[in-house]
Amino acid sequence: MSTQVHPQADTSTVRVVLGLVAAAVVAIAVNTVIALGAVALNPNGTRMGLDLVAYAPLTVVGVLAGTIGWAAVRRYAAHARSVLRVLVPVVVVLSFIPDFGLLISGMADVVNTVGLLVMHVVVAAATVTAVSRLLPLTGYRRTV
Repeated sequence: MSTQVHPQADTSTVRVVLGLVAAAVVAIAVNTVIALGAVALNPNGTRMGLDLVAYAPLTVVGVLAGTIGWAAVRRYAAHARSVLRVLVPVVVVLSFIPDFGLLISGMADVVNTVGLLVMHVVVAAATVTAVSRLLPLTGYRRTV
């Protein structure tokens, strides 16, 4: 019989961190496929933001920013689900503004810009998928 006491780890914090790391890794992997596809579609076109060193750190920032936003709404909004149904798409569309700025200024072509826009959607989808499971909304019932 063992009398050793094992300290309990804060599994919720570990679970959230691991979940966010997984979301970032998945988003970076999918964004890599998108970047490679955009470059393959237009090999002589612009590559603004389509290099791993450009989009990987921004993907991590996007996952973290989305998580912070989700947590804030979850904590302070009376009807968090309703707020997030509007807020998430609005934030994603607002995140398109710099990409359209690159297109208008001529720093990126259409294929490059579409690739970047799709990357924004991928980061949002990965983040929402992860945080909806890691930081569920009160009274939220998953049907999947």
